[in-house]
Amino acid sequence: MQPIVTPAEMAAIDADAPEPVQELIERAGAAVARAAIDLLGGTYGRRVVVLAGKGNNGNDGRAAARRLERRGVRCLVIDAAALPAVLPPADLMVDAAYGTGFRGVFEAPHPADPETPVLAVDIPSGISGTTGMASGRPWHAVRTVTFGALKPGLLLGDGPEHAGQITVADIGLDCSRGRAHLVGGADVARWIPARARDTHKWRAATWVVAGSDGMTGAAHLATRAAQRAGAGYVRLSTPGSSHDPLAPTEAVVVGLPDRGWSDVVLRDLERFGSLAVGPGLGSSSDVAAQVRRLVARASVPTVVDGDGLRALGAQARDHIGARPRDAAPVVLTPHDGEFEALTGAAPADDRFEAVRAVALVTGAVVLLKGPTTLVADPDGKVWASNSGDARLATAGSGDVLTGIVAALLAQGVDPARAAAAAAHLHGRAGALAWPRGVVASDLVDHLPHALAELPGG
Repeated sequence: MQPIVTPAEMAAIDADAPEPVQELIERAGAAVARAAIDLLGGTYGRRVVVLAGKGNNGNDGRAAARRLERRGVRCLVIDAAALPAVLPPADLMVDAAYGTGFRGVFEAPHPADPETPVLAVDIPSGISGTTGMASGRPWHAVRTVTFGALKPGLLLGDGPEHAGQITVADIGLDCSRGRAHLVGGADVARWIPARARDTHKWRAATWVVAGSDGMTGAAHLATRAAQRAGAGYVRLSTPGSSHDPLAPTEAVVVGLPDRGWSDVVLRDLERFGSLAVGPGLGSSSDVAAQVRRLVARASVPTVVDGDGLRALGAQARDHIGARPRDAAPVVLTPHDGEFEALTGAAPADDRFEAVRAVALVTGAVVLLKGPTTLVADPDGKVWASNSGDARLATAGSGDVLTGIVAALLAQGVDPARAAAAAAHLHGRAGALAWPRGVVASDLVDHLPHALAELPGG
């Protein structure tokens, strides 16, 4: 997994490096120079303008300029403290004005040609290294070379839009202390167990408790996703319903009464490898009470989404803490609105710390949905997934994610890894679909393709 470190963590890593600062600067400059030559397509006759600040970010840019000049590139280094309104003509602009620790407002000067590409050093100037929020008018880089590890600001807020293609350059820093990592396909492939030759459906069985009058679609999407993500047996139950003619063909529909249904589930739950509860259940006080009772008494790995999250609300910690001592963990999967229902406030701009805080308070694994989805465990570790794009922003997409998490839990995947792997697969299913017109059921249909593209898949 690719480490992600905050600006404060990176400052400590830099300070502890055994190499002199100047050696690290030269290595960083070399990485920037290589990226510049790649973008320039050569060196002969090329012109580069470097915006260089007074800190090490500027020193990295100056080191890159020296290397480029030795290769025949004409470089002009401009002090970031005295920027002209319009820059001289160039084939490439290198943004080394300010780094991840910048505080203030950065107004990027206008290039002579608006089409001139920009290469950012570590992070585009004016983008917070912690939150990704833009301050002023930063440039939109076509590529960013960052050092040692990713920074949260490259993954959050305005960061991805301004950073362009991100290259992580190894300059010899030890980033193993990082508490966050970006999940990739190779990681997911390692986490999902191979199916034994003598396996049977009950070895990966999940129970989906979801849906209500007019909201059966949420239940069906979660069920189908669990089936496609590897659950061998999926039981679907909707409170107050014993007949669902439109349920997925392969699902086993078991009715539940209107009231007191949590006890019915609890009596037979030990046969299952996981439980999913919440999508489309409705918001009545009785439903909320049954969700809380079920979550508090279930012992199997449990994923809670949608109306289930609103049912737990600000008392999520109490209900999760009431589970049997040997119970498996709970996974909560809020979007920003559901996050507010759990905490009383929308996520802070520093989403890494926001999701950590909820995981610590509730004792659950928390998956915070977003353009970059974050998963935190109660110990403070965070996994990030940016495999998806705007195609996931469609009704029912979260129900699909719930089903994937449930299926991976049923297969015995560690809850935090199950949530992180589900986020990756969910995103890849969307990315493998069509450019436009994607609906949530398309995500389900593309899940086998997302699984097949995993290394060894």
